[in-house]
Amino acid sequence: MDLKLSGKGVVITGGTKGIGKAIGEEFLREGARVAVFSRNPRRVEEFLEEMGGRYGRDRVFGRALDVSQEEAVEAFAREAAEQFGGIQVWVNNAGVAINKPFLEFTPEDWSYINEINLGGVWRCSRAAARQMMGQEGGVIINISSYAALIPHAGGAIYAATKAGVSSLTKTLAAELAPYNIRVVGIIPGMIETDIARENIGKYKENYVREISMKRLGRPEDLAKPAVFLASPAAGYITGTDIEITGGKYAVQNSDWAWEVKDSK
Repeated sequence: MDLKLSGKGVVITGGTKGIGKAIGEEFLREGARVAVFSRNPRRVEEFLEEMGGRYGRDRVFGRALDVSQEEAVEAFAREAAEQFGGIQVWVNNAGVAINKPFLEFTPEDWSYINEINLGGVWRCSRAAARQMMGQEGGVIINISSYAALIPHAGGAIYAATKAGVSSLTKTLAAELAPYNIRVVGIIPGMIETDIARENIGKYKENYVREISMKRLGRPEDLAKPAVFLASPAAGYITGTDIEITGGKYAVQNSDWAWEVKDSK
């Protein structure tokens, strides 16, 4: 299927590793041009070198900056739009997680996680919308979390921010629809990334038991659906979260079907 993304300008926050990097490469495969930013300058340079060498240096762009820096985010959006002749897609992927007992969280933890996970989506969506409103429209994709649906013990602040992201997706979809801007959320299941590594190491068997497909997800499992959602083929999808979880908690007894199969 031709997703009609060739030449389109795409921005991905936290785009130098994990889910963000996989999504970026999938957009490049479709012929789009991709701009990324991350707090780590080394990772930005590594992304540009790797993807530039693979798909063309003129099709990638990046800077080291933080989603909590409003002026820097706005400047990056303007610069990316100038580089690519516009921004048609913006993926809010940057996020952080801290796990600890509720009473051990500090006010600094609260501010830090909120500023990145929820404040970052707020700032970046505003920067994206300002660019897209003067164009023929655009698509904003927010990477939420399964914690927005079912929080996990030890991650009170993280789960609250991701629930906020899912709520923001719906509001922005309604407010930006008159400008032909769609806003879609993605809720990943348990994906093998750096941010999930600690929990996976401790509780992998429990996580897999809850998943109908009986495996953890990979960043690549989110990449193709994300690119599809950004394309005209998904033009009537907005204001909702798409779960990409391998059937996590689809039923209470997902082992049953596997036991039946094995018994035949």
